Amino acid sequence: MNATPHLNARDWSIGVIIPAQNEESTVAATVASVLVAAEYSGCQRSLWIVVVADTCTDRTASIARGAIGSFGEVVEARVRAAGSARRLGAKAVFDHFHNVDPRSIWLANTDADTCVSHDWIDVQLNLADEGVTGVAGIVRLDRHSSAAAHEAHRSNYALAANGTHSHVHGANIAVRADAYLDVGGWADRALAEDHCLWGRLRSRGWRVSSPITSVVTTSGRLEGRARGGFADALKAHIDARHAES
Repeated sequence: MNATPHLNARDWSIGVIIPAQNEESTVAATVASVLVAAEYSGCQRSLWIVVVADTCTDRTASIARGAIGSFGEVVEARVRAAGSARRLGAKAVFDHFHNVDPRSIWLANTDADTCVSHDWIDVQLNLADEGVTGVAGIVRLDRHSSAAAHEAHRSNYALAANGTHSHVHGANIAVRADAYLDVGGWADRALAEDHCLWGRLRSRGWRVSSPITSVVTTSGRLEGRARGGFADALKAHIDARHAES
């Protein structure tokens, strides 16, 4: 299955899926960073951003609509789970690109408290042009994160000397649409939906890559939306360091 090539190099339809739950203060910056990345890659005209505003009680949806403009849509939902929200976002991408071969649709995912690097899409598409069907990138903490958060992240976030890593983040994972469909897409999970999808891609034999060159910058907050998620893991590392001192 993973031997099936992409049809034409750089002839991609790109969906960017962003689940958001009460992220009115950050979602506009997230969308702006995606637009910059799309322009840098030369694929802005084939871009469709979907922000899934999940159980929001603030202005996330309206702010996201203003930021996206004609480059996507906002889906409002009450699923209360990142996996379910991402799944809705993927469906919206498929609906938009309904006449496009799934082998030519690239589904990139990030979070609404995260900004992608200017070459985020370009790095992924370079790999996709070579036949890679799944990409898991890395996260860095933003400059507003505490010194303790930065130290905990730096001390516990291993990167291999060969330019790869073992991390999987919903804030920085992408998959070719035919591979996504083959493994059943995002699971309706509130936690570890990223590891679940990545594991199924690997077990089904799809060609995947984990480069340190696919980078996003995320919030180092210690109280996240999902219990047991990145924020809780970061806080646990900080607490452990304090207990050792």
